[in-house]
Amino acid sequence: MKLDPKNRSNHVILASHTNLKYKESLPINWGAKDPLERGPIVASLTNIKARNAIGTHSGSYSVYRALSVANGKYSTAHKPDLQNTQSPVPFGPYPQWFDATKMVSIDPWGLDPQIHFKSLYDQGLDIRPTIAVTQAHLQIPELQQAIEKGRLKPDGKIILENGDVCVTKVAIDPVWYLPGIAQRLNVDEGDLRRILFQETGGMYAELITRRDLKTWLPPIGSTTVYIFGDALNLSKPEIELTCRVHDECNGSDVFGSDICTCRPYLMYGIEDAARTAQRGGVGLIAYYRKEGRALGEVTKFLVYNARKRQEGGDTAANYFRRTECVAGVEDARFQEFMPDILQFFGITKIHNLHSMSNMKYEAIVKGGIEVVNRISIPDGLIPGDASVEMEAKKAAGYFHQDGALTKEELKSIKGRKIEE
Repeated sequence: MKLDPKNRSNHVILASHTNLKYKESLPINWGAKDPLERGPIVASLTNIKARNAIGTHSGSYSVYRALSVANGKYSTAHKPDLQNTQSPVPFGPYPQWFDATKMVSIDPWGLDPQIHFKSLYDQGLDIRPTIAVTQAHLQIPELQQAIEKGRLKPDGKIILENGDVCVTKVAIDPVWYLPGIAQRLNVDEGDLRRILFQETGGMYAELITRRDLKTWLPPIGSTTVYIFGDALNLSKPEIELTCRVHDECNGSDVFGSDICTCRPYLMYGIEDAARTAQRGGVGLIAYYRKEGRALGEVTKFLVYNARKRQEGGDTAANYFRRTECVAGVEDARFQEFMPDILQFFGITKIHNLHSMSNMKYEAIVKGGIEVVNRISIPDGLIPGDASVEMEAKKAAGYFHQDGALTKEELKSIKGRKIEE
């Protein structure tokens, strides 16, 4: 099949060449107060000379876009019509948007760029959103059960009479400011660029050759935020905020697998977020695409098998050891970047944090956000096969109201055999 000659030229220009610096490519002044002074992130492909970022939009989905181009279904000349796509909630700007150290993994000005950079957009510059906001209703069985049992009551505003829960939804694609990423991790930027290049199989040569390009749109998943109540109250520390920061677990969150506590903890957080909104506060659930502690679902399933087949069975005492044996590392989520999402909404105080993770808690506090109360999952919500995970985490120092078991007691906590 021949490509449409009206599409992008078949002639390949290697963006890694150090001499490919064009006057159309606008500089980025990360942390500047004025959006025009800060400059827009231009990672679209309709005008190669205007690009000022490494990578492109939509993360890993850009591969599917390429397939659509290859079979002739997508025109490379297409520019999104952004009419009527603007956010229904006027977020920001907040002081955190002007602090180059507060957000290094997302672009706050990626929300409604056609408004913030209107003069440039009207001139034809292909600036695309990396943040989108909409509103929706949630229909969740566990919340219906909470209504039936009297823990939640319809109020006609947050929870409707039919049990629907009204929320504001925010989708956020990653935009990494590489100097800030390096500083956050306390590593040399040159070393970071080299290792990112090497460990992605050489996918992004510009990481090495184009030190003038400071931003990268990495091919990783986005983050979705669900807000209960008045979303603009997130930035007001005097108003109660209940928050759960949740890392994706497809097996439990979607399909109800009982080997972990992910869905029960998520549902417990959602219920409490809705209840907080009903009493005049605001709730926030941040859902990060970091499947299997950012090691991936294939690795996670391999770990499950190794745990259940090891000598002595699936015990809490060896819970973390089996992960490291298979994956080479216990956890790759790098919670140092997690609070950037909270900073985007201007959050300075969380009254109720639903999380047992000390890494998450410490990252939030280090980011200058006060945490008043930490809330762990109630024992009654823990699935039977998930007791291994729960007791192992408590023994490792994860936050929980109850004390941890002794080493001998941990050996007695076992999960099902693989064939059961």
